[in-house]
Amino acid sequence: MKDNLRPATLCVQAGWEPANGEPRVLPIYQSTTFKYDNTEEMADLFDLKKEGYFYTRLQNPTNDAVARKIAALEGGVGAMLTSSGQAANFFAVFNICEAGDHIVTSNEIYGGTYNLFGVTLRKLGIDCTFVSQEASDEEISAAFRPNTKALFGETISNPGCRVLDIEKFARIAHRHGVPLIVDNTFPTPINCRPFKWGADIVTHSTTKYMDGHATQVGGCIVDSGRFDWDAYADKYPGLTQPDDSYHGLTYTKAFGKMAYMTKLTAQLMRDLGSIPSPHNAFLLNLGLETLHLRVQRHCENAQRVAEFLSQDERVAWVHYSGLPDDDCHDLASKYLPNGSCGVIAFGLKGDRQTAIDFMDSLRMIAIVTHVADARTCVLHPASHTHRQLSDEQLREAGVAPDLIRLSVGIEDVADILDDIRQALDSIKK
Repeated sequence: MKDNLRPATLCVQAGWEPANGEPRVLPIYQSTTFKYDNTEEMADLFDLKKEGYFYTRLQNPTNDAVARKIAALEGGVGAMLTSSGQAANFFAVFNICEAGDHIVTSNEIYGGTYNLFGVTLRKLGIDCTFVSQEASDEEISAAFRPNTKALFGETISNPGCRVLDIEKFARIAHRHGVPLIVDNTFPTPINCRPFKWGADIVTHSTTKYMDGHATQVGGCIVDSGRFDWDAYADKYPGLTQPDDSYHGLTYTKAFGKMAYMTKLTAQLMRDLGSIPSPHNAFLLNLGLETLHLRVQRHCENAQRVAEFLSQDERVAWVHYSGLPDDDCHDLASKYLPNGSCGVIAFGLKGDRQTAIDFMDSLRMIAIVTHVADARTCVLHPASHTHRQLSDEQLREAGVAPDLIRLSVGIEDVADILDDIRQALDSIKK
């Protein structure tokens, strides 16, 4: 395919290039196994001497085509689909960490990821330090240790809608000889490409805008291919030293810029198996084909809704970086000049019950444990996704107890505003 195609074209065309007489639309390779004519051909695949397909847990043509499309959109050297966004973030970190290691991460991240890093990884012997992404270089650097292996953040935080200063985080990460991993779920590569700003690895919950229709759960990891693992060989022995499970193969020597991705597939997916089904990948690809159109509409609608909320006297506060007076507006102007996403964080004057009464009064907008699809939906994190946290812990995670997360869809914005207005009107004074 021609190089330097624009994102809208990549959404439609990238990943699957049919040969003469092959299906124009990406087919579903719904098969666990693939046939070979002799033992030696399959043995070479198991030894990573040749590329090809032999078992869908490791690779599948449908999955790989969709991964190539996402890699092209992000500008990476390679990508791998996973069965969920949580699996993507776990794999991205675990691919370069083991018991006794440490990571640093922004505290303003999705609640599930906060728990993954702060609780589950610790059970595996990987420690984590949370930092404020608004802190100075010096304050964030103070969290690093000799055994720190990665720095992590979200381009736009879920649910707080804070914008990450990617260049600052990349500068700090590289000063300490570690890669920056950025979850780019909310803006998608349509509105931000973190590699441009120094990130090394990007993750996605493809369940969200990439699918866009709430039809499949999935994730993706994309590697820029730019981080020099050999320059820090002692820190990353899994990539720079022989792998006994593959006859002493060394990933950086054998695969160069694809070292990280190859290990991710050959080791982690082999052993942990968090793969999406080929059918889910097919559905994801259908969503990707209209991503560039939907993201624009999400942003246009969300801007209108954020402006309405910011002017209503019953609303205590609004966080949406498209608003000129938002404290992340300058960062958004730099990293997200074409728009951020469709998610708005806001709070109502009153207490938790006020938020609950508002949401229960909505008619068209649904209360769901989801975000970022075609339908407008709403959630109160303190009552739902972050229910296990105290008010103090919520604030430490960058989630105000009164925060309402509104995911603005692609319906007619007048209908969205009408529903919000009548729900506000119904709140008891």
